[in-house]
Amino acid sequence: MSSEQTDDLAGRAALVTGAASGIGRAVAERLERAGVSVLAADLNPDPDGPGVAFGADLTDPQANVAAVAAAIERFGRLDIVVANAGVQHVAPIEEFPLERWQTLIALLLTSPFMLAKQAWPELRRSPAARFIVIASAHALAASPYKAAYVSAKHGVLGLVKTLALEGAADGIMTTAVCPAYVRTPLVERQIADQARVHGLSEAEVTERVLLAPQAVKRLIEPAEVAEVVAFLAGSGGGAFTGVPVTMDQGWTAH
Repeated sequence: MSSEQTDDLAGRAALVTGAASGIGRAVAERLERAGVSVLAADLNPDPDGPGVAFGADLTDPQANVAAVAAAIERFGRLDIVVANAGVQHVAPIEEFPLERWQTLIALLLTSPFMLAKQAWPELRRSPAARFIVIASAHALAASPYKAAYVSAKHGVLGLVKTLALEGAADGIMTTAVCPAYVRTPLVERQIADQARVHGLSEAEVTERVLLAPQAVKRLIEPAEVAEVVAFLAGSGGGAFTGVPVTMDQGWTAH
């Protein structure tokens, strides 16, 4: 998809979370190239990265409120919210720490809820509002040792469906982008954890665990996800709402 296909985004304003690296950074860069003003929220914001850096611990509900308020104050409007921030923890259920469960639920499920709750009045005023959650193939299928992540991603897909119904009359399109494994620091960090719980080498984890359910045996690049987000945010995405937009290399075709 060329930038010309999404130049209808020019002049709009977006909030992208988890924007300092990985998918979030790629999304912020892609939207900015299309002429979107971007508030790039992250726990460790990069002042040299795309958009306007904003520091926020989004496991705190009030930090989500502050991020939305900062975007509106900075740009005078808010048209697009991309809820992307995420973490991972890999452990068998009997060893899974409650604290890690609570952190993942807070960041992957409660944060999108709070972003929507705070952004909804402003999104109603947009001529083409979009609320986009970066979910995962794990919103549609499970893997062992990821109780919190899989539960949160399944839950956020339910949130997306609910928001789509609530926002339809006001033209707020809400979708969940559901990629398989993407080449991000989050994925790279979990390879060692997967090796430990599966008793495999890190090379074996990539081949036999991460890519095993996929028909196409490669990692997705962050820029590929960003292109899908840009499409959904633009005029071409106007018919998408309440659905998972799946880019899972054939994972859920089984």
